Amino acid sequence: MQYTTNYFKIAIDVMGGDFAPVNEIEGVIKAFEVLGSKSNFEVVLIGKEGIITSHLNKYNLSNVRYSIINADEVITMKDDATSALKSKKNSSLYIGMELLRNKQVDAFLSAGNTGAMLSTATILLGRIKGVSRPTIGTFFPTMTGNPTLIVDVGANVDCKPRFLFEFAIMGAEYYKLMLGVEKPKIGLLNIGEEDSKGNEVSLLTNKMLKEVDVNFHGNIEGRDIFKGVVDVVVCDGFTGNIILKFAESFLSFFKHKVKSYADKSLINKLKVLSIKPTLKDIMKEFDYQEYGGVPLLGVNGIVMISHGSSSPKAIKNMIFRTIEVLEKDLNKNIEIALANK
Repeated sequence: MQYTTNYFKIAIDVMGGDFAPVNEIEGVIKAFEVLGSKSNFEVVLIGKEGIITSHLNKYNLSNVRYSIINADEVITMKDDATSALKSKKNSSLYIGMELLRNKQVDAFLSAGNTGAMLSTATILLGRIKGVSRPTIGTFFPTMTGNPTLIVDVGANVDCKPRFLFEFAIMGAEYYKLMLGVEKPKIGLLNIGEEDSKGNEVSLLTNKMLKEVDVNFHGNIEGRDIFKGVVDVVVCDGFTGNIILKFAESFLSFFKHKVKSYADKSLINKLKVLSIKPTLKDIMKEFDYQEYGGVPLLGVNGIVMISHGSSSPKAIKNMIFRTIEVLEKDLNKNIEIALANK
């Protein structure tokens, strides 16, 4: 995270994650510790004030710029997204989104209910001009060393060709700004590379992407994702979420297999220990905590979403990612990109 001359006010849903508010608060503290006196942001902690204060008292807050806004209600992972929006207007999630709508903060962050985040952001903030449906993307490691962005990974289960087309444009713009690739290569996830493959939605989306000035590679298959054949992989949220959850489970599976192998004998344990640093570096690329959080692309405001089980490290990195997104004016660039297509 590099220091910039801009100064940002960031609201954080302290009650949203699986380990709230402990991990959220510790993540905030860690972010200020990293930047020290060069911290170019302040945070608004939203949640139950008494609980937040009791946890803050455990830390040295001399370099932490913060304020607290009380929210008596919490939208949990079990709450229905639409119902929670109507019935829990005094929740940390709803209040944070209202602060963003009223431009009292520059961004809102949460590790809470993704569905509720999506619904509330769409209704309260509205969409960027030219966006039919907001979307969520996430980075995957590849053999090339450069990550691949998969979009959508769960925001939209059923998609029209126009939605997928917009996902491609928004994903490419996000990739360009975050990784500095001028014209990211876009691939449409399909059951085959041939243009004739796929369902009606895939066929029409392929045609639409070929007709505009984007770096469209064409159809790709699931095996091409980790190969890094393209920079941005486009798919509906149903498919993308399955890929995401499968990939998340792979890390646990891999760790289990390594441990099982090591437990079989002393020789095996020594073998594993000899390559432990290498394994650690490899697994780090699969760790969502390194990215921290991802923006909800397409809503009229910077909304960052993190994994429900986010650690303090993930919260810290989500804050840094948010500052980067704000600094690079992501939403304005998305609006311009869509207007030109």
